[in-house]
Amino acid sequence: MIDSQRFGLMIIGGRQYTADLKIIDGVVVPEWWRREGHSICVEDIADIAAAKPDILILGTGVYGLMKVPERFKRQLESLGIELLAEPTEKAVALYNQLHGERNVAAGFHLTC
Repeated sequence: MIDSQRFGLMIIGGRQYTADLKIIDGVVVPEWWRREGHSICVEDIADIAAAKPDILILGTGVYGLMKVPERFKRQLESLGIELLAEPTEKAVALYNQLHGERNVAAGFHLTC
């Protein structure tokens, strides 16, 4: 479960994170860097794809500025992974709601 989130900060299990991160099988993978910065491609989530979650929740930033290209969406669909991409605050709520009920992975952009 994610304790809280605000611009540039996420607290999970009492630990503070100040850079983008992923959560795979309940484990936080800190310091998530994407090849194209504010856009996402399948290579950026190779570890998530390998874990084969039912759902990938993407937090696209506080203002929703991280782009999720159509090609990325189609690639996830071909892998059988449902995508829920929302501004980070809403994505955190979705993660907390679905965590424990479904096999969920996540990637969160913590700033813009």
